[in-house]
This record gives sequence, C-alpha cells and structure tokens, in this order.
Amino acid sequence: QVRLAEYGGGLVQPGAAMRLSCVGSGRTFSVRTMGWFRQVPGMEREFIARIRWNDGRTVYADSVKGRFTISRDSGRETTFLQMNSLKPEDTAVYFCAASKSEYNPSEVNDFDYWGQGTQVTVSS
Repeated sequence: QVRLAEYGGGLVQPGAAMRLSCVGSGRTFSVRTMGWFRQVPGMEREFIARIRWNDGRTVYADSVKGRFTISRDSGRETTFLQMNSLKPEDTAVYFCAASKSEYNPSEVNDFDYWGQGTQVTVSS
C-alpha cells in the first residue's frame, strides 16, 4: 500500500504562483510514475502532468504546458507541482497519484494510489 498526502493549496490571485507537494509513504518502491490531476465539481478528473520516477521524464497537458512544472525529490519521496501564472480556470481540487506503470499512464484508471486532494482557488 502507498499513502499520498498533498500540501500547499489555498487562495491566490490571478497571475500568482503556488507550489503543491505530495509526500509518499509505505511501499513506495513499487511506484514508477507520479502524476497530478485536478477536478472541478461536476466534471471528470483531468490529467495535468506526470513524471517517471527513474529518469525524471515529464509530460504535461496542453492546458498547463509552459506554466506548470512537475518535479521530484527521490530522497524525500516527494513530488512537486510548481504552478505559475495561475488563472481563475485553474481553480480545482488537485490530486497527486502514483502508478506502478512506467508506460505512459495518463488516465485515472492508470493510477493505483491517490491522495486526498487539496483545494486551489484562483480569484481576485
């Protein structure tokens, strides 16, 4: 079992930056890819970014490319999502997720473990 906990959500103004953290514990040796998703009420959970744990290869959704950066700190079992130039449409609950697959997981069903989510609100 892998447990994930997100930190760093809150309220920010448009154009501001925010960093989310996701700390893993438990059987993290089984994890091959970490990802971030977001969800607004009434909508499906949306893939944002993923990072392959062994080589750091990253992939982003078009909606966040150039503004968001996913990274990892292997020693601290932590994954980060740096969000810059935030927009009101980035408002959502953000989830980190872990996959035992390294073969391009991008769908919700490709990920095996989930954090509880953290609210990010972008508003003036």
